[in-house]
Amino acid sequence: MQPTKAPDTSLIIFSQRFWHFLQREKLDRLILAIGIILGFSSIGLSLLEPDLSVLDALWWNIVTLTTVGYGDITPVTFWGRVIAIVNMFFSIVILATVSATIASILVDRKIKEDRGMTSFQVKNHIILCEWNYRAKLILNGLRFDGKTKTTPIVLIANIDSKPVDDKYLFFIQGQVSDETLNRANLAEAKTVIILGDDSLDNLARDAKVILSTLTVESINRSAYTIVELVDPGYISTCKRANADEIIVSSELSSMLIYQATINHGITNVVSDIFSSQDGNQIYKIPLPKEQIGLTFLEVFIYMKQHHQSTVIAVQKDEDGEVISNPPTHYILSEYDYLIVIAPN
Repeated sequence: MQPTKAPDTSLIIFSQRFWHFLQREKLDRLILAIGIILGFSSIGLSLLEPDLSVLDALWWNIVTLTTVGYGDITPVTFWGRVIAIVNMFFSIVILATVSATIASILVDRKIKEDRGMTSFQVKNHIILCEWNYRAKLILNGLRFDGKTKTTPIVLIANIDSKPVDDKYLFFIQGQVSDETLNRANLAEAKTVIILGDDSLDNLARDAKVILSTLTVESINRSAYTIVELVDPGYISTCKRANADEIIVSSELSSMLIYQATINHGITNVVSDIFSSQDGNQIYKIPLPKEQIGLTFLEVFIYMKQHHQSTVIAVQKDEDGEVISNPPTHYILSEYDYLIVIAPN
């Protein structure tokens, strides 16, 4: 006895979702009304019009309903024309109703997207938590860089609407939580950036960042998590929460001011390197194959002569340990990455 073939569950699920969509948007009643009109008028025309089959009458009704009007079939009897007149008036009403319903669905979807009320199924994307002037600078920098110019970015923030017009920026309204992170498809995200909430004091702000980090890591440990702190005393706590990279904003600004005090003009160099505009910037690139096995000094000279770039650090593997200013005799291996300052 041949085993019975199991039904296609994906088709069943799609059919159920489609029917639920029709019911939610009240399209099921409209479809039923169209079906009744087409059925009765097709049968009536086929009975009243000579040499007109039910299929030909159905064809004429569909052409009339859609206001195409090919003119290949024309009612010739009195009662056939009466049915045609009634059908034409119903066609105008139905076409207007269908157009209004579709427009309403599209407008409603657009409003929900702008207000952060929907979910997104993007992949290999960046999740940006919180919106402030730093988030705007981060977004501008990512869009200026060719590698992330079209990368999907999902913003989770407790603001009223999508803050900028960016076709690759998707907005979810609310605090960082299991629910909002699942709506942002954290399970398939590549990078998560957690910024501090400027509306809170420093203690509460860092506590919220740590809690958000724990929530992110509990859902997707493979996502690269970058967090922003105010107090360097919470670095160890963030490390225990498995944050991949920790940036202490107050410490960075303080160090820049200190360096500017004793070395005037040094911040101009730092600004040029980290700016997303024209000028020299920091890049991470794979070690050229022909440089594998050479010393750091040899690679340094090669990169300067051939690419007008200065090697300032080496990273072991793509996400491994970073060695700043390695010794001249350091041997570079196949999976090393170079961190360079270059004009492009």
